[in-house]
Amino acid sequence: MRSFFKIFFASLLALIVFVFIGVLIVIGMVASATSGDKPEVGNKAVLLLDLTKEYKEQKADDAFNIIRGNADENVPGLYDVVRMIEYAKSDSSVKGIYIKAEDNANGFAGSEELRNALIDFKKSHKFVIAFGDVISQKAYYVASAADKIYCNPKGTVDWHGLATTLLFLKGALDKLEIEPQIFYAGKFKSATEPLRAYEMTEPNKLQTSVYLNDLYSHILLAARDKSKLDTAKLHELANSGAIQTATEAAQYHLIDGVKYDDEVKNEIIQNIRIEPTAKINFISLGKYAKAVDFTASSGSKIAIIYAEGELNDGKGKDGEIGSDLYRNLIRKARLDKNIKAIVFRVNSPGGSALASEEIWREITIAKKAKPVIVSFGDVAASGGYYISCNADSIFAQPNTITGSIGVFGIIPNTKKFMNNKLGITFDGVKTGPFADMPSTIRPLNTAEKQFIQNTIDTIYTAFKGRVAEGRKLSMQIVDSIAQGRVWTGERALKLGLVDRLGNINDAVNCAARMAKLNDFQLKEYPEQKGVLEKFLNNYSNEVKVKTIKEEIGEEQYSILQQLKNIRKMVAVPQTRLPFELNIR
Repeated sequence: MRSFFKIFFASLLALIVFVFIGVLIVIGMVASATSGDKPEVGNKAVLLLDLTKEYKEQKADDAFNIIRGNADENVPGLYDVVRMIEYAKSDSSVKGIYIKAEDNANGFAGSEELRNALIDFKKSHKFVIAFGDVISQKAYYVASAADKIYCNPKGTVDWHGLATTLLFLKGALDKLEIEPQIFYAGKFKSATEPLRAYEMTEPNKLQTSVYLNDLYSHILLAARDKSKLDTAKLHELANSGAIQTATEAAQYHLIDGVKYDDEVKNEIIQNIRIEPTAKINFISLGKYAKAVDFTASSGSKIAIIYAEGELNDGKGKDGEIGSDLYRNLIRKARLDKNIKAIVFRVNSPGGSALASEEIWREITIAKKAKPVIVSFGDVAASGGYYISCNADSIFAQPNTITGSIGVFGIIPNTKKFMNNKLGITFDGVKTGPFADMPSTIRPLNTAEKQFIQNTIDTIYTAFKGRVAEGRKLSMQIVDSIAQGRVWTGERALKLGLVDRLGNINDAVNCAARMAKLNDFQLKEYPEQKGVLEKFLNNYSNEVKVKTIKEEIGEEQYSILQQLKNIRKMVAVPQTRLPFELNIR
């Protein structure tokens, strides 16, 4: 026994020492990786814009990359990318931009911001070259701003038009004997259709067709400018399936030619005038962000508050807009006397109606103290629009998805499923007829259904009232353009739902003008977490997500997330878009 304890405690001590040394090594690696040493850009650099990376509103530093010493692989935020491209115009070290144009992980409005930044960069007379083995339509949209677009001779350029497909669960629910019990306000409020219909309703088909064609028209216009073909001809090429290969895309001048990767690299070598055998100095955006100071650091402050993700009650998780967190962030910016204006950057499909109201309230209070400007990203709809509508001014991109002013609620009745499929029954005692309301294990009675519909209608009326107040429109006009209908930013401008078309930089400059600032610096919220905190908080979740995606694929993972979102909606009134805007 003595020998056992001796071995046990020796092993325990060794384990403790091993863990302690491991922690020291990780801390040392983090400290080394996050040291203030700036990387060198070098001479004759070529900035690399990889469209397969998703440029979220704020930079997404991967703790694993930093610890491994691969911080250059981290992905900067969208506004960072736009500012870096602008900075590179006058950076003598940067000779041009190379666009990796395979797929495009960014939304339509984000792609618009990137494309406009590239067009502006070309004023410096530096080259912009795009290349892809297989070029998707969204990648082509950004790449069309380049001086030259090349595709692999054996590759393809996708030119077939846009489509969106919705997942419908009504048939599955019927077979499982689950009754969704749905309540909604707004005839276009299509978020509940997957649970109450077998296919798209006519109002939903109408609104989807309109905004899909609006988005497509921007791609056609970009292709027109590149190919010099009129949009009618480009539409015909897509509808007839005339472009199936890269060679055919070149014949119709959608691209400038077919080349292999090495041939494109040789052209870049000639542009930057280095030896044919020399290695091109490609600079990732992650590395460039560390190497240069592309942000102003003097003058009064303007706060940028990035609100990205679903709206949820409480603090919220990473990637969500938690009402408690954002209420405190807006309040903090309002009370800070050094902050002279607030830019609220919204990229959200909406979510909890109560969370929307709480953030709307804080924006309304902040507006009384200093200018509040809203900038829309890819999506600012339903709850995303609710939290924005009372700002001093709203900026959107022409292809931002917005509107969707409507409300819905879901109370599933699982009684038959539990009884008939699982053999589970429930019984209980209550002090009054409505004490267990809302219940998911029995059907709602007529009175309960009326209570819930009244709640939905009350929230809808309040939502429309907030819009009417903030946009200075009559309730009659708001009612006519609400109804849960989705609009593009371009149409929203005509309807009075937004004030101007423009990007986040335009919103920042507007905030500076309203605050009468000539010199200013930006303070960004939420503030970035430290590397070690990110590593400890996100390790298990990142590993889980990566593993699931690898096993089932991106598309199936998206469906899984949609199914998980249903659970969040139960018994919580929602101001949000349809399940997923999957456009390709």
